[in-house]
Amino acid sequence: MRSHSWKILLVAVALIAVAVVVPNTNSFVILLVTRALAFSILVMSLDILLGYTGLASLGQAAYLGVGAYATAILGTKYHFGLGWDFWLVVLIGIALGAALAAIFGLFAIRASGVYFLMITLALGQCVWGLAYRWNSLTGGDNGINVSARPNFGFDLTDERTFFFMVLGFFIFSLISLYVLVQSPFGRSLTGIRERELRMQILGYNTWLHKYIAFVIAGAFGGLSGVLWAHANGLVSPETVVLTTSVDALLMVVLGGAGTLVGAALGSVIVFGLREYLSTLVPWWQYVLGAVYVLTILYLPTGVMGIPARVRQYLASSRRKAKSDLTPKELASEPS
Repeated sequence: MRSHSWKILLVAVALIAVAVVVPNTNSFVILLVTRALAFSILVMSLDILLGYTGLASLGQAAYLGVGAYATAILGTKYHFGLGWDFWLVVLIGIALGAALAAIFGLFAIRASGVYFLMITLALGQCVWGLAYRWNSLTGGDNGINVSARPNFGFDLTDERTFFFMVLGFFIFSLISLYVLVQSPFGRSLTGIRERELRMQILGYNTWLHKYIAFVIAGAFGGLSGVLWAHANGLVSPETVVLTTSVDALLMVVLGGAGTLVGAALGSVIVFGLREYLSTLVPWWQYVLGAVYVLTILYLPTGVMGIPARVRQYLASSRRKAKSDLTPKELASEPS
């Protein structure tokens, strides 16, 4: 319990540091962190599936896209969501993400393992195809420019104000998902991840649990899409392309699956590396790919697993040092 409290305290201190430091930097860093926080909500929603339920999805970009396109279409064509009705657009984005996940889940949850992965990939590609071909609604390959941000007493055209709003949504999502995974429902998801057959024997409806988790992940993906549309300024088929889902999946693995904070940390690391490496070398994708490969090979628990690996290394070093002591030296060691 003490360790758990310390972890919560460290996360709170880190969020306070972000809120204090980032607004005092230049506009580029503010925008970069804002985009990373908006995308982090999508990554955390995927972590509910991968890290806590054991479902690796390659279709999470579809929910990001449906929220982003809803924001862009309502804002540009109907000037809806640029005032106080912005909060209604947020609810619409969440509802559309949940509704799409509810439909996709009826097909995907019936499968598991690589079959689940392939079904979610195919369903995500269907959304990409609609975004690419439905020119009259989505703008096709050109996409839709989201040039205006909401103004409802808070001028969100100001980068710092918009950053604080996205940070608020991120904290809300983090707390909500944390409460979810700590609840009896979240514990049952962990049980399904570890041994689904045993949970079925105990009387749990594992299909329904996975389906609800799938819908919740879609809802938060839709919320991420609403924020991403305003942070990125452009919604196009690139928003729902397969690489977006792959990026989210790799961010979860890099940060540490089964740790919501790790998922967000993975997002921030990838966004930062992309921008930094792209200014150094033209082949920065290979460097980022090497980081992913090395993480999977040598740090399977992600960045959040580093403290545990260090403790394990120190403990093994102490055991080895004790084994090298002579019996006389071992007897003189304090108990």
